[in-house]
Amino acid sequence: MDPTTDNAGNTGDQGAARASLEALRAEIAKAVVGQDPAVTGLVVALLCRGHVLLEGVPGVAKTLLVRALASALELDTKRVQFTPDLMPSDVTGSLVYDTRTAEFSFQPGPVFTNLLLADEINRTPPKTQSSLLEAMEERQVTVDGTPRPLPEPFLVAATQNPVEYEGTYPLPEAQLDRFLLKLTIPLPSRQDEIDVLTRHAEGFNPRDLRAAGVRPVAGPADLEAARAAVAKTAISPEITAYVVDICRATRESPSLSLGVSPRGATALLATARAWAWLTGRDYVLPDDVKALALPTLRHRVQLRPEAEMEGVTADSVINAILAHVPVPR
Repeated sequence: MDPTTDNAGNTGDQGAARASLEALRAEIAKAVVGQDPAVTGLVVALLCRGHVLLEGVPGVAKTLLVRALASALELDTKRVQFTPDLMPSDVTGSLVYDTRTAEFSFQPGPVFTNLLLADEINRTPPKTQSSLLEAMEERQVTVDGTPRPLPEPFLVAATQNPVEYEGTYPLPEAQLDRFLLKLTIPLPSRQDEIDVLTRHAEGFNPRDLRAAGVRPVAGPADLEAARAAVAKTAISPEITAYVVDICRATRESPSLSLGVSPRGATALLATARAWAWLTGRDYVLPDDVKALALPTLRHRVQLRPEAEMEGVTADSVINAILAHVPVPR
């Protein structure tokens, strides 16, 4: 049988879906310099139907990265600037009284979109932060007792400043656990920073991505084909046990007061599977698990105060666990 004419998830469709997502990564690179791991993380989140938390100091292109992703996808997108006075209804929508009909009608908020950019999410109090919990987990919003489904696909890409910055509210553990990945956006290298300044000197305008050449190269159909292919990527029992052993080790670490939950283990298995497919394989290797362990687990653990005072970080604890948990052969 001709593989290019078989059902969804076949060799031809898989190759086309993978090519479209590779093109997506290349398209984002037209606007964002030197943040390949973050771009890859966003693509993995799209494949896994997950949400992404981007953390970094101001000015490292967190917002630009998400806007470039939206421009390269044929998806509806909205942006919410989270501020201390933002109300939950400003995100979810509310009932509005219509004087002409003498009835209340629902006015949807910006969460009713495919890609929601929640900018500086930790600058708003927990009450407003929690307004996203139902949307992120159930993919619906309940207003006045009526559940209202969100569009598909739906992804929250939230940016936050480091928690030690003034005017920030740390995200509660329940909300952090709803994010599939936490991606840290570092300061650029010297050469990358030179490239950024060179682009600006040549007329690059971050507010006009069309002029920068960013065009839609993938859409919902490509995502569905890719997700179907990822779902067929094989996972051996040894890989499943390896993921469980890593997550159980976090619960026993003397440096952590909170380890990874079973939801976190499920997330690590899903992201490793998506990464394996993106790299061109139809099976998962231990290296795939290791590659996604940090972004998938770093926000799901909590350091003990004494470990934090000694300079221990979540990343260093997870790296130590990866070095000690036996790797399946």
